[in-house]
Amino acid sequence: MLPRGAQILRKCAQPQNIAAARTLMLHEHHGMSLLDKEQIRVPPHGVARSGQDAYDHAKRIGGKDYVVKAQVLAGGRGKGKFDSGLEGGVQIVFTPDEAKAKAEQMIGFNLITKQTGKAGRKCEEVIVCKRLFLRREYYFSITLDRATHGPILIGSSKGGVNIEEVAETDPDAIIKQPIDVHVGVTDEIADKVATAMGFQGDCKTQAIDTIQKLYNLFIKNDATLVEINPMAEDVDGNVYCMDCKIVLDSNAEYRQQHLFALKDHKQEDELEIRAAKANLNYIRLDGNIGCLVNGAGLAMATMDIIKLHGGEPANFLDVGGGATVEQVTEAFRIITADKDKVHAILVNIFGGIMRCDIIAQGIIKAASELDLKIPIVVRLQGTRVDDAKALIASSRMRILACDSLEEAARMAVKLSSIVQLAKDASVDVKFELSI
Repeated sequence: MLPRGAQILRKCAQPQNIAAARTLMLHEHHGMSLLDKEQIRVPPHGVARSGQDAYDHAKRIGGKDYVVKAQVLAGGRGKGKFDSGLEGGVQIVFTPDEAKAKAEQMIGFNLITKQTGKAGRKCEEVIVCKRLFLRREYYFSITLDRATHGPILIGSSKGGVNIEEVAETDPDAIIKQPIDVHVGVTDEIADKVATAMGFQGDCKTQAIDTIQKLYNLFIKNDATLVEINPMAEDVDGNVYCMDCKIVLDSNAEYRQQHLFALKDHKQEDELEIRAAKANLNYIRLDGNIGCLVNGAGLAMATMDIIKLHGGEPANFLDVGGGATVEQVTEAFRIITADKDKVHAILVNIFGGIMRCDIIAQGIIKAASELDLKIPIVVRLQGTRVDDAKALIASSRMRILACDSLEEAARMAVKLSSIVQLAKDASVDVKFELSI
């Protein structure tokens, strides 16, 4: 899933070739702490790891109205649902006792949103914030733009909602301002953006200052995204950043070790962590056809053609252009980690830098070591493809080779359906496939 800033750029501009990169997303409360250090106004808040913590923070903050927000690294928290039965990961409460009760329904439970998958993600912390009464809400973010080769400011007068929908239905409501990194965000640029977003009077002066401070934070921390939704005016005429999403460039880990130490590994899929250690690009999905492909674009095309033929991909997995036999073997281990879920595997390799015979050796090694019972459909084209086919043929494994992607996808969907029917009927199916 692309960060929102990148999604907006995709909707508002011509598609660009964007290379995949691993990044670090900080929890909201870490982002709020960074804003606070830059003297950017945020609501009074505290981080709670128990119901009693939430009660204590609410008492300290004072007043009568509070917001309790689940700390889960996924979008759509407000519309999510906890497996405790609580609807919504953002709750407005009116007493410290209510803050405690809501926190106890969040902490230790999984929050399921449109970005988490069916299992959801475990909530181990919540933020308790003072509820501010707002008169206007705006959207503001800073991200990287491949088209202009630098940072870009994105703003809108329509904040506090799904900004992706605004970008799709009302693209004129989105303001974009590319930034020259050698110049930065000058007073004139910040004034232009704040004015275009709709700030006026003293609030505009505050917004100009906030925009410049956010840009400094973006540069200083090697961020790829700083997103505030909403940036808001309260009824007293003060400008606040009501939340904060920060994503950092993993290439800068050596410079930002104190921030990367904040990484919450519990929020990551354990298979995705394993894949990263093996230098594989892997994302778990909800389908039942495992995919192993070289190249991100080819991987997405492979998933699309599986869906076109009525199947559902179980994962995105790009082995890249220089994978070894060991990496391919590990890729198979990761794909088949959930043996009850994956019913077939489709391998789609276009051999250029990546040699087909290396892939074939990895497939054979994995199938042998893991004693795979599910069918493997392989489409290989390119460098040393004949050697690869010879290796597969001599292996006597349950591997079906196809020359076209269309044929391979159709076959993978058909075989996965057979396996599913057999499982439903509690019948063992033996596939005798050969090249």
